[in-house]
Amino acid sequence: MSGWLLALIQLMIFVLGAPFLVIWIKQVKCRLQNRRAPSFAQPYRDLGKLFRKQVVLAENASPLFRMAPYIVFAATVLAALTVPLIAIKLPTAAIADMLVLLGFLAIGRFFMTLAGMDVGTAFGGMGSSREVSLSSLAEPALLMVIFTLAMTAQSTNLSSVMQYLLDVGVVLRPSLLFALLGLMLVAVAETGRVPVDNPATHLELTMVHEAMILEYSGRHLALMEWAAYIKLMIFGVLIVNIFFPWGLATDATLPALAIGFAAMVFKLLVAGVVLAVAETRLAKMRVFRVPEYLNLAFLLALLGALSHIILEVGV
Repeated sequence: MSGWLLALIQLMIFVLGAPFLVIWIKQVKCRLQNRRAPSFAQPYRDLGKLFRKQVVLAENASPLFRMAPYIVFAATVLAALTVPLIAIKLPTAAIADMLVLLGFLAIGRFFMTLAGMDVGTAFGGMGSSREVSLSSLAEPALLMVIFTLAMTAQSTNLSSVMQYLLDVGVVLRPSLLFALLGLMLVAVAETGRVPVDNPATHLELTMVHEAMILEYSGRHLALMEWAAYIKLMIFGVLIVNIFFPWGLATDATLPALAIGFAAMVFKLLVAGVVLAVAETRLAKMRVFRVPEYLNLAFLLALLGALSHIILEVGV
């Protein structure tokens, strides 16, 4: 199979499969809470309904407010393009860098926070302020995770890191364990999941992401929601493919790609169950406790880097 065709297929799986991951997590949560779960087609129906609805804009909305959904969605899709999904060796491997991924996500966050403040509502400004303050704590932790992986694999390229860990096999590394825990905590904060945020509520005292997109409607809201779905899948794929890279295809043959796809689906379903169980067991924390949560993520990532230096480089 052609490398560029495979890269396009991976991107389409990211874009079209992200709503499925979200509804899978919701299905598991409903089962755990003895509630009736929505169908697996529900997020696709919701997105289709929003795309068909008319866009309603505030009178003082600037062109930035209108362009922000398209920029956020495009930046998130480009971020997904840098993440190996079912195969490692792709033509996009040259841009599959963890720092590039972080930059694309930062672009999306930047325009989302600007759009939240653009109309001048109290909720939008509050959500943007919270998003910037929380991201200023989440990004250092994410960078420390990147540094730990870069020291381990001698590269910040995602394909190189996954190939290195796939070649090494199952090895007990405290640095990778700490990096995994730090990345999991950061992923929960970056995607606005419980206990940091709750995407299912519009309570003004707690919402962060929902406050920034509260003034959007129609296709603009659909693009924002779809970008959030893809971002959740990006972090899920990062966790399962970096720290559990088994099954990833190292060539473009159909059997290897089929195994890679099946392994990816299985690992994401397991990760969705873990997230659903955690969200069911945990309660939404107070906003003023979130910095302590992100400080813990940074501490775990820092311990990963230090343990690599002391236990592996020192030897």
